[in-house]
Amino acid sequence: MRIDAHQHYWSLAHRDYGWLQDTPALHALYRDFSPEDLAPLLDRAGIDGTVLIQAAPSEAETWRLLALAAQPASRVRAVVGWTDLDAADAPQRIRRLAQEPLFKGLRPMLQDIADPNWILGAQLQPAIETMTELDLSLDFLIKPQQLDAALAFALQHPNLRMVIDHAAKPDIAGGAFEPWATQIARFGKQTQVCCKLSGLATEAGPGWDADALRPYVDHLLACFGPSRLMWGSDWPVLELAGDYLQWEAVSRELLKALPPSEQEQVWGTNAAGFYGIK
Repeated sequence: MRIDAHQHYWSLAHRDYGWLQDTPALHALYRDFSPEDLAPLLDRAGIDGTVLIQAAPSEAETWRLLALAAQPASRVRAVVGWTDLDAADAPQRIRRLAQEPLFKGLRPMLQDIADPNWILGAQLQPAIETMTELDLSLDFLIKPQQLDAALAFALQHPNLRMVIDHAAKPDIAGGAFEPWATQIARFGKQTQVCCKLSGLATEAGPGWDADALRPYVDHLLACFGPSRLMWGSDWPVLELAGDYLQWEAVSRELLKALPPSEQEQVWGTNAAGFYGIK
């Protein structure tokens, strides 16, 4: 099974996507995106199913995504949602979401929180304990400046399954390799956290190619190994700097030196295991 471990859907009518504004920089994203838009791309790329990730800090969006994912034609195999982790009733909300078969984890939008140490707050502990008890996962949506706090959190919660989205968004366009490379290497060495091979094209900006991404992908392979990396498109955000089939083709080029069994891990086996996809 080939799994896209990271994609989004949204509808502007719901007005809970505060980051998505009608500005020239985001013009390509300022419209609705639905399974009907992605289906032909999945077919052409040979992708069997997807992991649908929240894009709004809204529990209402999570319930909408779960309803959409329940439609067989969506090909969604897992949903990662959002709830307010420091709310007093967060454990109860998490338990209610976890009753949905396709609900597999939560993603706090850490990149938008000014304090990188927010994730370390004691007020989050009841929610984190509930997630661990229910074997839910946590997606780290972070940037390089938040890697140290995320690592401290990961070391505090070794029994919680975690994955870093978009390799923590290294500044590829700016040519920045350090300190990101050293920080991400600590995750590989000191934890069992996984990492998504996604979002790199967007961080590289228009005109990217395999050569521009290769140092970053090779470093991720060295840090996490093929058993802890999972491929994702980050579609439709990917549309800011490229397209689905281009990213899939370049990813194949960047991974082709791996033995077939290890390529299969990155392309789907790891995501299936991590998100409990059957």
